[in-house]
This record gives sequence, structure tokens and C-alpha cells, in this order.
Amino acid sequence: MKSKSTKPDNAPRLDNQLCFALYSTSLAMSKVYRKLLPRLGLTYSQYLVMMVLWEQDELTVSDIGERLFLDSATLTPLLKRMEAAELITRVRAANDERQVIITLTKSGDALRSKALEMQGEVLCATACSLDEVVAMKEQLVALRSKLAAGG
Repeated sequence: MKSKSTKPDNAPRLDNQLCFALYSTSLAMSKVYRKLLPRLGLTYSQYLVMMVLWEQDELTVSDIGERLFLDSATLTPLLKRMEAAELITRVRAANDERQVIITLTKSGDALRSKALEMQGEVLCATACSLDEVVAMKEQLVALRSKLAAGG
């Protein structure tokens, strides 16, 4: 019978890793959204695109990609599905046919108020105060900026 090998005290521990804390927290947050987003008929990725368009409509695919840290090869199939669902339209720019302009449809814009209602439920699921959530978000944005600058 094999005995458990003992690991040295200096072995990396999963629970001590920032990357794992971020990853597992992201999974937990995604689970919250998976319960809420069926009301909107959206996946989480589609929801993020809609959030960008609710802030500013009529953006290029590359503009959306910059906001979401995604490339156009990742976004294009997602946007095609959203167009098929009649949430957005995709039209080539008249001045540069390489650019595709994404615009909300009436039904896509109508989801905005339902999405706004969900925000209170997301905050409630965190069991944090609004100030705590804002502070955490600011720390994460600062961390993302530092990591992006270093890589």
C-alpha cells in the first residue's frame, strides 16, 4: 500500500493563491448571474455586450472588444447569435466597410430596465454593502491595470 507522500512546507498552497481566489470568486459570481439572466434570455457574455451598448449605442465591433477585453474573432459569433435573436443589428460602416457597427434593436433596448432591476439582487447575493462592493471593484480595476501594464 502506498503511503501519502509528505509535501515540503514551502510547497505552493492553492488557498494562498490570489489567482485562485479571483477564479473561484468569478465562478461564484457567474453562478449568481446564471440564475438571473434567463429572465432576460441572455448568456453572461451577451449580457456584457448589452451593458456596453446600453451605455453607448452604435459602436464598432472593435469598440465593444476594447471595453470587454475580447478580440473580434471571439465577439463575431456572439454578435451573430444576438442579431439572430433580434437584440442587435450589424451593419457595415459606409465610410469603411471593414468596420461593423452594432446597434441595439427596440427589443434589445427594452431589456435595459429588466437588467437594472437585477442589480439589486446581485448586490444582495454578495452580502456586502454598496460601499464594500464599490471598494472591491476599484481594487480589482487597479489590479487589472497593474497586471496589464506589467504583461
